Formats: sequence, structure tokens, C-alpha cells
Amino acid sequence: MDQSAIHAVAQPGRPKRLKRGRAMARIDIQGHRGARGLFPENTLEGFRAAAALGVTAFELDVAMTRDGIVVVTHDFALNPDLTRDADGLWLPARGPLIHQLSLPALQRYDVGRLRPGSPVAALFPDQTPCDGARIPTLAAVLAALPDARFTIEVKTDPRHPEWTAPPDVLADAVLAVIDAAAAAGRVTIEAFDWRVQRHVRRRRPDIRLAWLTRAETVRDPAVWWQLANTGEPVPARVAAEGGPIWAPGHADLTAADVRAATRLGLAVLPWTVNRPDDMRRLVGWGVTGLITDRPDIALAL
Repeated sequence: MDQSAIHAVAQPGRPKRLKRGRAMARIDIQGHRGARGLFPENTLEGFRAAAALGVTAFELDVAMTRDGIVVVTHDFALNPDLTRDADGLWLPARGPLIHQLSLPALQRYDVGRLRPGSPVAALFPDQTPCDGARIPTLAAVLAALPDARFTIEVKTDPRHPEWTAPPDVLADAVLAVIDAAAAAGRVTIEAFDWRVQRHVRRRRPDIRLAWLTRAETVRDPAVWWQLANTGEPVPARVAAEGGPIWAPGHADLTAADVRAATRLGLAVLPWTVNRPDDMRRLVGWGVTGLITDRPDIALAL
């Protein structure tokens, strides 16, 4: 996508919607953190702009503030490569934990552009700034896009329980927001910390679940999954938990994994897939969907 098209989406008006290519006709394309390659991640401005392009499903991350509000953000603490203070100055280092800030304090920070010269700015040179963007509440995002589907990652780390609310507390807060928005039919809950999904399944068996994995969690299942390291294939572990969705890091995935997951009745939703050749290869293997920073590229294939 050229810069003029991106700029048009970020501004008032009627941007051109992208047409889905034939190769992706049956693939669940989910914009990662909105559409991080094009717009500031996990912001209302970014979600709205991506939706204007024709993106209908999104993967996002949630945390909880000190005053118990569920907000949409990937990082456990304010990220200095994304965050400016009320004076417009970049944070000099990692900021306070989200869990330590009230919502009013959190929303004093601007997350509408990437710090020039930072690694993430180099990674996403096409991202259009949206100065003034704030970290939104989950309730606001669900309300802003009432027809969109969301895969919601509940962010906890069993190695650092002090960084967040306990997994059951955070999961319950997320469920309360979902119910208040009458959004249960259009959300999936996922986590690397599988205590989250188990809690949700006990509380709300009607909520769809996805089971996130990456190489680190596969190597240490006793910590991340509360399971012994038996060497059992990951698709079998996900199926044993009840599925129905496995969300692996795409670099960890093989064609044999996809075949095994499919035989077990699992949908396979790899992340974060940004290169067209990787998208085509994974679709050829039979994945169900793709989580991508560049849904515009995926839609066009």
C-alpha cells in the first residue's frame, strides 16, 4: 500500500476498501494489534483505520489498570519506543507497569507514533502516525467496532506475577467487559499462560478459546501450561485441553504440525505473518487463518 492510501485512511473521508484476493477467500485474516504495520498499535485510531480498509477481525492484547479497568495494550509497562508524556517528550526508559497506573494517569500518555530511530520504527516504516492517540479501554474498542471479531490475548506471565493482576482476576474482568458489550459471540480469548483459558472454560464454556504457543513455552510447559514435559506433540496438548484453536508462532510451525492439528479437529491460526511468501506457504499447508501486521498485503493475495 502506498503512503497516499495509508494517509487517506488515517484522515476523515471515505478510504477505498481493499478487495480480498482469491487465495485468501476462505482464510481468517486478523489484523495484529489493529494493523501495526500501517497504524499505531492497539489504538482506536488504528482499529478504525484498519476497519475502513475492510479488515473485519483483529487480534489485540489486554491488561488491567490499578483501578480495575481493562485496557488494550501489548506491553506490561509503558514502552519508551511508543510512548510520549504529557509534554510530548519520549520516555527515557521503560515506564511504569500498566498495573500500577490508574486509567486517568495512563491516558495522559500519547502512543500515536513510533520513536524515530527505534528498532520498531525501522520494522514498520509505513506506519502512519496518529498523534494524540491514547491507550484505549477494551470496552471502547468493542463499542467502536460493533461488527468486528476480536481475538483477545490476556497478558500474564507466570514467571513475573507481580507484573499483572492474577490470571483469574484479569480473565474475569475481561469477561465482564465482553458481557457488558454483549460481545460473547464475536470474541475468542487466548493466552500463553494456559491458566487463563482453563479459568475461562470453567466460568464460561460458551467463549471460544485459542491456545497460544511459542518456542519458549513449548520448552517450559511446567511454567506456562502447568504440565509435565512429556514431549507430547503440541497439537495433541491443545486438543487435550479442548481446543478449538491453536495459535502458534509461524516460525515454529511445520506442514506436519498443521496436518496433525487438522486431524485432531483444531483450527490453526499462526502469528505474526507479514511476508507474502510466508502467507502463501502457510495457506498452502492448510492453516485456518493468519494474524498479521499487514492485513492489507494478506487481503490482496
